[in-house]
Amino acid sequence: MQSIANFRDSTSRSQVPVLWDKETGTIVNNESSEIIRILGGAAFDSVAKNPALNLYPAALRPAIDEVNEWVYHKVNNGVYKCGFAKSQAPYDEAVAELFEALDRMEAILGEQRFLAGPAFTEADVRAFVTLVRFDEVYVVYFKTNKARISDYPNLRNYIREIYQMPGVADSVNMAHIKMHYFTSHAHLNPFGVIPAGPDVLTDLVQPHDRARFD
Repeated sequence: MQSIANFRDSTSRSQVPVLWDKETGTIVNNESSEIIRILGGAAFDSVAKNPALNLYPAALRPAIDEVNEWVYHKVNNGVYKCGFAKSQAPYDEAVAELFEALDRMEAILGEQRFLAGPAFTEADVRAFVTLVRFDEVYVVYFKTNKARISDYPNLRNYIREIYQMPGVADSVNMAHIKMHYFTSHAHLNPFGVIPAGPDVLTDLVQPHDRARFD
């Protein structure tokens, strides 16, 4: 797709996600932080199932931006810094930052329902995609094994609530996620063996306690 669109030269590594324009046959954007706002904007209201949903409300924008900044660098990208570290010192630094950030998230979620305040926002969407993969993939594959998300009571219930929101479970194909990670990097997993557990999805359908913030 990127070659067809001449988005980058054919020798470059392809990247996802992409926002594809079928009419012009080209890539509009391939930056996830921008795509989430494009799709949430008024331009897509006519095809949206829930056009009233606003993941970037004006009143919470400063808080959302602040959360996005540290969550991206220390959690979303932090797991990759751990997994692809080529020496001990960078790994030690990355894993320390990652778990400091997870501890910070746990503390925030002990005081309020969502990361940026009382409402579900893009900050939660961006955090969820890493958190839902954490115990199944990153703990093993990227050596982020100081603790699991299931060891954090607030984070565990937080991702349960998000997973149980309408439409979210349908977007989480854990078998595909695990197959992709565990078979994509020969230097990390040369035989492509996919671990059996720990079956996080079974836990995510259990009751959560986040309604205590209503």
